[in-house]
Amino acid sequence: MYGPPVDLSFKDLNNVTGAMSEVSRIALRPLRTNSKNKYLSQALRLSNNNITHLIGLEFMLSHFLAEPSMLGWLDLSFNKLTSIECVLCELKELRVLYLHGNDIWNLNDVNKLGGLSHLHTITLHGNAIENLKGYRSHVILALPHLKRMDFSAVTRQEKALANIWCKTFKSAKKEEKYVSTDNKVIQ
Repeated sequence: MYGPPVDLSFKDLNNVTGAMSEVSRIALRPLRTNSKNKYLSQALRLSNNNITHLIGLEFMLSHFLAEPSMLGWLDLSFNKLTSIECVLCELKELRVLYLHGNDIWNLNDVNKLGGLSHLHTITLHGNAIENLKGYRSHVILALPHLKRMDFSAVTRQEKALANIWCKTFKSAKKEEKYVSTDNKVIQ
């Protein structure tokens, strides 16, 4: 469906625009190009680099891909990303997103991807968020079209349990009482 990926992995890149001076690694299946020498691919691999942010991603996609708006598969695994940046939300055709092995620490960052209606596969394991209570349930709720997460299937039962977890969590938050420094109960 996506064709062979434009493979810019293991290039020791610190940012995505640094990839523009690189050449795609040779794939088992050859990459086809158009008359403007842009790749006819819907897949991009930027894994195993040192990328810390995604500033310039759209520009870099336009540099390499004949149809950057049709990107359906993006591998950003094993980099040094600390957050899920909004630029990923602009990739409206994105179906598969690999973010495992980064430094993402804020679970609410996943909510940003909720508008990607085609996103059915995501990996986030190997990030700090993986250790947070309710991690899997939160991701499943935030991304209702998910079929696979962290290389395992998302079942109907998991989706139902995630909904129950959310309702329980929200009601517990509402009832939670806070005690001020002078021991007065604040609701």
